Order: sequence, then structure tokens, then C-alpha cells
Amino acid sequence: MNTGFAIHDLPAGGGVIGLCPLPGRHAAYARDLDVLLHWRPDLVLSMTTLPEMTGHGAGHLGEDLARHGIGWRHLPIVDFGAPGAGVAANWPAVSVLAGGILGSGGRVLVHCYGGCGRSGMAVLRLMVEAGEDGRAALTRLRAARACAVETEAQMAWALAPAKT
Repeated sequence: MNTGFAIHDLPAGGGVIGLCPLPGRHAAYARDLDVLLHWRPDLVLSMTTLPEMTGHGAGHLGEDLARHGIGWRHLPIVDFGAPGAGVAANWPAVSVLAGGILGSGGRVLVHCYGGCGRSGMAVLRLMVEAGEDGRAALTRLRAARACAVETEAQMAWALAPAKT
């Protein structure tokens, strides 16, 4: 049975990075969480707002992941949006954490509401920060998830040079 919840993954930064929709968006949250746990992420990045998450039964995703020893970071961005000041300020620490996990062969999973725009933007940014050429990384990412990165603002943020 296709529940609409699928994880699209690809090698990046020495590990595996994946993107998916919000657990609970298309089917029961518990079923989607089982799929997510089976993928064995070391870190999950939630790019959705809290109302999106609670509206689909995923308001306690961070606690559920913690019970399984999985790291979680919440970087809320509105649908079709790019990072605001708060997310931008938190990104460097999240990037270092995710890059370290990928660099040691680990797995990082990024989700937004549909598993396209916001999650694609973050995945592309991580790929570029891991040393990939932006356009080549976008081509590779879209081969795994055709809808990745939906707006010009998302593309601009994903391809912007990291601030030092």
C-alpha cells in the first residue's frame, strides 16, 4: 500500500542524506514514523512549522526520535519560504552537526510538508557545504527528488556562500 510517505536518498558528504514529507501527512503518523525509523537516521531536520506538525499528529516527533537515540533539530520555515533570521542564525551549528554525521558515514534525514521545497533547499545547502558544485548537486538531487527546491528564494539560500 502506498501511503505517500517515501524517503528519497542519495550519497552526500561521505554519508547518506534523505528527504521526505512530514510524517503523518498522508497516512497515520505511527506508520510513517516506523518507515522513518527503519531508514535509521542519525539526525532528522524538521523544516516545517509547529502548526503543520501538530495538525498531522507529528507535534511530538522530536521526543519520539529521542526515545530511539536519534538527534532532532527544528528549523521552522513557512511553506514555499526560505529561512528567516532565526533559522539562518541556527543554521551554522546545524550544518556543522549534519556535516560531521555525513562525514563519518552517517545518515541525515530532512523533511518538510511535502518533501520538496524546504527539505530540498536544506539538502542542497548541505551538499554544497560538503564541497559539491551547486548546479551539479542540484542535478543529482533532482534525479532523486524531481521537485526539490521550489522557489527562487530557496535556490538563492541553498546556493549562497556560507558565512564565516
